[in-house]
Amino acid sequence: MLDFLDTRFPVMLDLTTVGNKTLLNYKLKLLFFINANFSNFKYFLFNMNVDKVLLATPRGFCAGVEKAIKALAWMLKIFPPPVYCYHEIVHNQFVVETFKKNGVIFVDDVNDVPAFAPLMLSAHGTAPTVEDQARLNFRIVINAVCPLVTKVHHEVKIRSKKGFSIIYVGHSGHEEAVGTMAVAPESVYLVETPEDLDNIPISNDSPTALLAQTTLSQDEWKDILDKAIIKFPDLWMPNRGDLCFATTNRQDALADISHLSDTVIVVGSANSSNTVALTKVATARGAKNVIRVNSADEIPDDLYGTVGVTAGASAPDELIFKVIEKLNPKFGYQEVGKVVEDEYFPPPPELRELIKATAKAMTAGIAFRAELTSPLDSDRDLSASSSLNLLKV
Repeated sequence: MLDFLDTRFPVMLDLTTVGNKTLLNYKLKLLFFINANFSNFKYFLFNMNVDKVLLATPRGFCAGVEKAIKALAWMLKIFPPPVYCYHEIVHNQFVVETFKKNGVIFVDDVNDVPAFAPLMLSAHGTAPTVEDQARLNFRIVINAVCPLVTKVHHEVKIRSKKGFSIIYVGHSGHEEAVGTMAVAPESVYLVETPEDLDNIPISNDSPTALLAQTTLSQDEWKDILDKAIIKFPDLWMPNRGDLCFATTNRQDALADISHLSDTVIVVGSANSSNTVALTKVATARGAKNVIRVNSADEIPDDLYGTVGVTAGASAPDELIFKVIEKLNPKFGYQEVGKVVEDEYFPPPPELRELIKATAKAMTAGIAFRAELTSPLDSDRDLSASSSLNLLKV
């Protein structure tokens, strides 16, 4: 034992005497060394034995999140702080804290925003009455709602006007669900489980539509869909489903690696619906152990074998690769996936006008101004992760 430890740690052993005194000297010097080098000693004792990482592709930021984060970063470039945001811009702890450090104030009531102040509405969608309130008092309002959420709002509005009762599959209290149901509150009934279908006051022969929160897991949607089709034979559904393509792509990619992994790590925040959905998918597809983490600091030290890694649609690449770095796989990581996403959502229309006006004002008096490129020209190529990294704090 002494020889083994002596080869791992440069502890000076005093062997000039024998017996208890020698042992005491050794113990004292070993304790001194461990105290001075605790992090290295802890790594020696608890180092993970991860062979390889299977990295699900696609993962992390989706097009809607890219749009919202870049839009809020644009707001910080145009306006001096504070810039206000109604609800968290996206459901990710790291992203929200980064914006807070740079002068964004997140509010849950638009009436807390001063007159004339810049205000962004989050990616999850906003109730029409709340948006109307937000635009009072000369506030400068930019709506960063995801276009796929806007699509569901439109479906609710049209179907309710046509006299349909609307079954909305979603999570009670989630901002997206709250905003969507508020489009036609008298016509929408929230269900979260197949059993809930038995408790809604809709007759089987009345015109009924089935819509969904965009971030659901495919499994929970299918279970409700199967029962709804039986219960309401003339059920109306949109030609193109409401589940976000990015949500389903991430779930499908994770399903391919879950059964191959001793542990699956899902990077994302607890209040992120699509992140929680990923943990359910991993479990359902055979993962032996599933862990959700906000960052690499939360990874346990006893992982081994093959680890699958993915991330919710609001988690930045920086967090994902710090997780891989912490895992330190012996044989590196392998990206596994079949789908390449290239969707791009441009900045909100109001923001595009602001950016153009700001650029025009800044270049006033410059010769050949018409030949200068617009800041919007590079928006497609600038990632949301880069936008976050470019913030001053």
